[in-house]
Amino acid sequence: MTRGYRARAAVAAERAADGRTRLTRLRSDGPLAPRAADDAVYLVGAAAGPLGGDELDLELTVGAGARLAVRSSATSVALPGDGPSGLTVRAVVGPGGHLDFAPEPTVAAAGCDHRAAASVALAAGATLRWREELVLGRYGERPGRHTGRLDVTYCGAPLLRHELCLDDPGTYGSGAVLGGAGASGAVLLVGEDLTREPYAAEGLSLLPLAGGGALISATAENSAVLRQRLVHGESVAWTAGEPDPNKTMSTGMATGMAGPGLVNDR
Repeated sequence: MTRGYRARAAVAAERAADGRTRLTRLRSDGPLAPRAADDAVYLVGAAAGPLGGDELDLELTVGAGARLAVRSSATSVALPGDGPSGLTVRAVVGPGGHLDFAPEPTVAAAGCDHRAAASVALAAGATLRWREELVLGRYGERPGRHTGRLDVTYCGAPLLRHELCLDDPGTYGSGAVLGGAGASGAVLLVGEDLTREPYAAEGLSLLPLAGGGALISATAENSAVLRQRLVHGESVAWTAGEPDPNKTMSTGMATGMAGPGLVNDR
């Protein structure tokens, strides 16, 4: 199958005078179709994929004091096609702004060659929740090639450089990487009141970062168990070792989002 989309989508949020967050830009392009809802902006797949040959770009801009949550309506499946595929997310969060990026998992289907790269620039006082989940292949199949990278800066200084390259089963299948796990994921938290103590449990680790924030990493046999472990890791991170399930999933959700002033740029 040959398609080769070159798509560029964008979402921008600003804080209004009444303190509510208003979406000022919502651009859809090709397979990337952001849609506004009361609780978040949802990425809706307007076409299958990403397919080999696709290059997709998503820009997220959060103004000073604004809050934006980004979700997806369904799991994304990276499929083989005419060459490698790529998804690049670039996010900028202004002073005191908050971004909560937590789409559904990506499935690396057999034969795919996909690279997902994200860069996040946080200004002073900005906070972040960034979740990524990967499922290694559909049911009963071996996964294709997948590389995921996340680069985050705070006030211009590096906060996190993180990459997971799954291109050789003999390497990533070892106990030093994923072992026999069928799913892998991570959550990066940047904000106040995070634990400064490392934590580990079965298939889960929490690592406080030197520049502030905490990185939660997990592996599991499937996506359901993976999500449970990441949720537990978040509760530990926010409560300095005492899990609080009421805070885990609500942290960072956009509140007070309003539609007026929206620019729907397609």
